[in-house]
Amino acid sequence: MATPRIVLFGATGFTGRLTAEALVARGARPLLAGRDQTRLAALADSLGGDVSIAVADVGRPESLRRIVARGDVLISTVGPFVRWGEAAVAAATEAGAVYLDTTGEPTFIKRIFQRYGPAAAARGAALITAFGYDYVPGNLAAALALGKAGPGAVRVDVGYFVEGGMARRASAGTRASALGMILEPMYGFREGRIVPEHGRTRRFVVDGRVRHGLSIGASEHFTLPPAHAGLREVNVYLGWLGGLTRVAGVLARATPVIGAVPGVRRATEALADRVLRTGGGGAPAAAGVSSRIVAEAYDAEGRRLAAVHVAGGDPYEFTAGVLAWGAATALAEGVHGTGALGPVDAFGLENLARGCAEAGMTVRE
Repeated sequence: MATPRIVLFGATGFTGRLTAEALVARGARPLLAGRDQTRLAALADSLGGDVSIAVADVGRPESLRRIVARGDVLISTVGPFVRWGEAAVAAATEAGAVYLDTTGEPTFIKRIFQRYGPAAAARGAALITAFGYDYVPGNLAAALALGKAGPGAVRVDVGYFVEGGMARRASAGTRASALGMILEPMYGFREGRIVPEHGRTRRFVVDGRVRHGLSIGASEHFTLPPAHAGLREVNVYLGWLGGLTRVAGVLARATPVIGAVPGVRRATEALADRVLRTGGGGAPAAAGVSSRIVAEAYDAEGRRLAAVHVAGGDPYEFTAGVLAWGAATALAEGVHGTGALGPVDAFGLENLARGCAEAGMTVRE
């Protein structure tokens, strides 16, 4: 029987390369997988040559299934995930492996929990989606805030905020995923269930400044309620648009109508493909890039019971670091449970806080 290993699928992409570097820095020797053997070999050489490579392509799912075995940890950085993510999920599920991905796409996250999770549980596999800046820090902050608030908490709001040149920093994969998300249905968690949502906004106070966030579907909607019996409402907001957030909210409310126009979805997919082909983006991290994640817990009367802030730097560097930590931890110690898991479920709250700190995100309660 082969020794379990970490398989990094999409290794030559922007986030994949950062993750490969973070894994090697931790002493791991991952199997680098992707569709271009020449680029894989060049990446392996740049990492010191002490890593293996394998050619695998989402267009040939069997090529990925052949290299993933029971006990392995499969990391997928191949997006947009709604279009190309299923091959990695299927490979991990069939093998009974641990799966981690970097998606921030609401529709794919929802599929993991509602569609793919039960099959994974039946095969002894663990699927941990959105295991990066989207949406590990919010899960951590919200779990801590709800713990501080106690049983009276019925609602939690999470906000993600970044400053310092993220438009230039964004990779081609991120931009393609964002384009794919434009017309996808968003959701929230209210009255104890997942509900459709478009365009909700709210204000947060972050480091003494008022910041605006736009609601988005995230993993927190699925991971937090099962762990907190009294929780009736979960809201997640992205605050990357600054003063344009409220305008974006108005546009978001129109997406169901726009998406119904013939040809619009096909045109959006074609534009996403063009972004991926032309590449670009993924500029080096600027010294001024910083992240703040806020979680606030409320009671039934709307009184704030607790707040937790998490602070760090560049989202891409954090994603690579926390993926490397999560994969190495899962390989050495396993994870808690099977099926679709949240980051707190999989690793435990204290352990996850340590992993986030190692990756550059620290709790400021």
